[in-house]
Amino acid sequence: MKKQIEVVGAVIFSENKVLCAQRSENMSLPLMWEFPGGKVEKNESEIEALKREINEEMLCDVEVGDKITSTAYEYDFGIVNLHTYKCKLHEKHPTLTEHKEIIWKDIASLEELEWAPADIPAVKK
Repeated sequence: MKKQIEVVGAVIFSENKVLCAQRSENMSLPLMWEFPGGKVEKNESEIEALKREINEEMLCDVEVGDKITSTAYEYDFGIVNLHTYKCKLHEKHPTLTEHKEIIWKDIASLEELEWAPADIPAVKK
């Protein structure tokens, strides 16, 4: 049986745009787009993990709102259970640290990007 990996993603809204993050060449799924976030650590809630990951990855803080969706996607390295949440930024803007690029994209044009497979259900919602 494949390893189950619990992951959270922040769908960060600002007006009618959403923050999209492109994975770097060194990451698994290189150059694909995703909602920023990461793995849920032991004894950590999804919301705690999301706040921690955004702070670590983008050096900013988010207010976590409603859950958008939970999806499972089987990759060769394991099954990713992705939980996405609507989020709003606090004062600070995101800073590029781990990703190749971050952009603000109109909601209507999100599907133009090449998304990591686990993120696609959230993009469609």
